[in-house]
Amino acid sequence: MHDSLGVRWVVGLFAGVVWSWSCVGHTLSAGEPQPSQVVAAQVDELVSAELARRGETLAPPVSDEEFLRRAMLDLSGVPPTVSQVVAFSLEPGSDKRVELIRRQLQSEEYARNWARYWRDVIYSRATDARTTRFQGVFERWMTEQLRDGRHWNDIVTELITATGDAQENGATALLVAHGGNAQEIAAETSRIFLGIQIQCANCHDHPTDQWKRADFHELAAYFPRVVFRQVMDGDRRTFEVSSMAPTPARFAGQMANRGVDPERLLRGLDRNGDGKITREEAAGSPLAAAFERFLAIGDKDGDNALSADEIKALPTMPMPQFPGRGSPEYLMPDLNDPSSRGTRVDPVFFVSKSKAPAELGDIERRYLLASEIVDPSNEWFARAYVNRIWTELIGAGFYMPIDDIGPERTAEFAAVLDLLADQFVAHDHDMRWLFETLAQTGIYQRSLRAGTSAGFAASIPVRLRGDAVYEALARALGFEADQNSGFGLRQPGNFRGTRLPRGQVTQTFGFDPSTPQDDLTGTIPQALFLMNSPIVEQAIQAEGRGVLARVLRRFSKDEDVVRELYLTVLSREPSAEETSTARNYLAEVSDRNEAFEDLYWALLNSSEFLNRR
Repeated sequence: MHDSLGVRWVVGLFAGVVWSWSCVGHTLSAGEPQPSQVVAAQVDELVSAELARRGETLAPPVSDEEFLRRAMLDLSGVPPTVSQVVAFSLEPGSDKRVELIRRQLQSEEYARNWARYWRDVIYSRATDARTTRFQGVFERWMTEQLRDGRHWNDIVTELITATGDAQENGATALLVAHGGNAQEIAAETSRIFLGIQIQCANCHDHPTDQWKRADFHELAAYFPRVVFRQVMDGDRRTFEVSSMAPTPARFAGQMANRGVDPERLLRGLDRNGDGKITREEAAGSPLAAAFERFLAIGDKDGDNALSADEIKALPTMPMPQFPGRGSPEYLMPDLNDPSSRGTRVDPVFFVSKSKAPAELGDIERRYLLASEIVDPSNEWFARAYVNRIWTELIGAGFYMPIDDIGPERTAEFAAVLDLLADQFVAHDHDMRWLFETLAQTGIYQRSLRAGTSAGFAASIPVRLRGDAVYEALARALGFEADQNSGFGLRQPGNFRGTRLPRGQVTQTFGFDPSTPQDDLTGTIPQALFLMNSPIVEQAIQAEGRGVLARVLRRFSKDEDVVRELYLTVLSREPSAEETSTARNYLAEVSDRNEAFEDLYWALLNSSEFLNRR
């Protein structure tokens, strides 16, 4: 890398493919898919040149032990053990960081960690509270997809087009989380997979973006035939996602299907024999409930009555829309008359303006939408994913918030985003490739630096998600994370929805991953959990079988105990200043066991413990 000012062009020739970038216009051209290390080096060149132009300097690289904790928490969601920290620090070879990254990406922990991430993305904003019970089904399904190396475009296609039992098919999660509501599904489909919050155009044209109200409702028109319902299978009750088939018959056919002849109906209701049906005559008949809607559509001569010919000419009347119960066609509400039928809207994808043929059924409509979303020509699909994962790993995004990007937004370091998005597409949306690339960059491996204004010049602390907090606590307190009885967390009434240890911790420390880091602050329940929890209090005792007790039996020198506690809780050795502070505190406290319990407690309650730094 180089930091010289005045750099305007960075040109590299890789495997016969020329990459070029200009600070003027940010024009980038990409060829064949490139290896992760090649693209990582190009990213570093682009960022370094732009930071130099801005007068920013790069923070120094992190140490091996800092990188180990960072990479393991980011990729696998678990901190390293003491033995792993020591072994990695002593391991020779210049490629050990790359090898570590690749091992993590092939691990079961990687698949589980990022399955839990997407579980939180989808269910943090669920609008049907009944469906949170199916989070575990999605988590298991997503873990399988990531373990098998399926690519992002394939996973998204399955999430959009899924049907089946919510207890058996985790791919139904997006549809289930919103109870089959077409508008909610459309909003989340756009937000999560495109990074575009088009739901702001639900009731009016978007206040800041180019999207119109019609754009939102034309997207929602892909989903009205989704049916979300509770079903009984013997004694087993669950929910399922299925499809409603459109009804092409006209009103006369609908009446005939119910055993009603429209002409006989007319003769029976036409009390005055004038060949027409009025409101008064329709009262109490099969026409009563929908007569006003039929009248508004079918009364061609404006006499507030329906003749035989007008009844026969009535068009198909879609069923009233009940979210999740399916409707043959989508009706955009009339804001001036909310009680009216609304206006029929056909499916159109707002990015490409591609229309779905009217004759397509539910599954075909959704497959068509999925193909439009994941199409390589749709730049927002790749950019949304790259921006989201870059922000998770680097701590600052090209766009912020990560789920509010679009044509009217300006990306930071736009050439870097272009490069990564183009290569993500070239690699057929291979998620492992992107993680491997980002983790190899010098930008990812920078150390913290106070007062840095440019997010890409130094590392930024990233708050651990609830599952990572649980894993970190398990490691720091010496419990087996996969054994639910390990923590002994049995506190009825303190937590809603779960009494299992992981669920309790993730409920306390969990948050919506789409929330900007600046908006994430510690809560009182979180602070109290670490400060006053009986679980923590019992686990840090200097006597018994806990971590501290074992360390005190193993080491007689105070400095060795301090070092071991830092390695156990923070995955690093203490600095000289920290060692001195601990030594002074030990000298002040007459009870050695009590002093080390206090140190252990302080490390668990530090901001460093709850953050990936």
